[in-house]
Amino acid sequence: MTESGPIFLPKGFKFSSATVGIKASGKPDLALILADRPTSAAALFTKNFVTAAPVEVGRGSLVKSHGLVRAVIVNSGNANCATGRAGMRACQKVCSDLAQFLNIKPVEVFPSSTGIIGVPLPVEKISAQLKSLLEKSGASPDHFRQFASAVLTTDTRLKLASIPLRNGKAAVTGVAKGSGMIHPQLATMLVYLLTDAIATPAELRRSLRNACAETFNTISIDGDTSTNDTVLLLASGASGVRMRSVQKEFEKALRGVCQSLAEQIVADGEGVQHVIHLRIEQAKDRAEALRVARAISHSLLVKTAWAGADPNWGRILAAVGRSGVRVNPNRVTIFIGAQKVCSASTACVFDERAAHEELSKAESRVIVQLGRGRARLDFLTTDLTTDYVRINADYST
Repeated sequence: MTESGPIFLPKGFKFSSATVGIKASGKPDLALILADRPTSAAALFTKNFVTAAPVEVGRGSLVKSHGLVRAVIVNSGNANCATGRAGMRACQKVCSDLAQFLNIKPVEVFPSSTGIIGVPLPVEKISAQLKSLLEKSGASPDHFRQFASAVLTTDTRLKLASIPLRNGKAAVTGVAKGSGMIHPQLATMLVYLLTDAIATPAELRRSLRNACAETFNTISIDGDTSTNDTVLLLASGASGVRMRSVQKEFEKALRGVCQSLAEQIVADGEGVQHVIHLRIEQAKDRAEALRVARAISHSLLVKTAWAGADPNWGRILAAVGRSGVRVNPNRVTIFIGAQKVCSASTACVFDERAAHEELSKAESRVIVQLGRGRARLDFLTTDLTTDYVRINADYST
């Protein structure tokens, strides 16, 4: 679950990064995507009712610009959330200052922030670096990776994915950050997806919604939905390839990029030692399967059992029962790896050592059959370790 294969950079975009002093570590904390011309855009945002200023500004700007974006400005180390009117003004000023340099409308600048909540955004530090950020922008893979590095917080690695279209005539490429506070309903999760296919904002919205439903919305690390979640899809049109002419190929590539990034986010979860491929089978419908998957993956008792590679199927069964889905316990079956460990709410005869070894792997599989229908869902989740507690116990200090 790491970056694999070459990066196919879509034409029509430039990237840059800078260190402005937001992060105490002194690492890069400001990043820019610059489109050569007004670019079609679509986005999905957090479902948390407490939303950061850049989410509010970005959502409003997409409406006012009719889905056109020229620049994306991202700061890390500060979420600019719960900062009141001052936070909104700070976000709007960054967009306005960058727009002035580019001689465009402020609504064509899309902002994002990630980091600690409740701390004023040092807007002066950001604005002072915008000219330099523009001057340093470039379209090389190195520039792209510098952008990817500057948006990280507690992440330990870059998260990149890329798939070519029409034998390399176009591409879909993505970059993500996210390690903790991951329960996308779409976390602190930011995702930027780029293509050089020709597409309208409406076409992008449909494709993005479908791709996210099957990827980013079926993962969870800790059950927390961030205030800043954003998934942005941009289409420059610079390849000359119309999305409609390669619709199935485009949607497959977009889903593939999103799936790879989702897997990379989970694998890099804070303190994660075990990634669990959780499959819910025999549900009445997808919504029911998703509800059960989330109940299991958010259970602290289940997650700590996974941390110890303990094949404690009773905790999984209990989570199924409190999911809100009216299951018949006598029809529930649980597998750890290939072994059936529970059937009809009672233990099966199984090799506990082998089950322990399965859960000791970096990636293991758990299957829950509900006995209610034919719907199936694959969900990606993790264990919960002492390292997760350590990272988040002193996050603000």
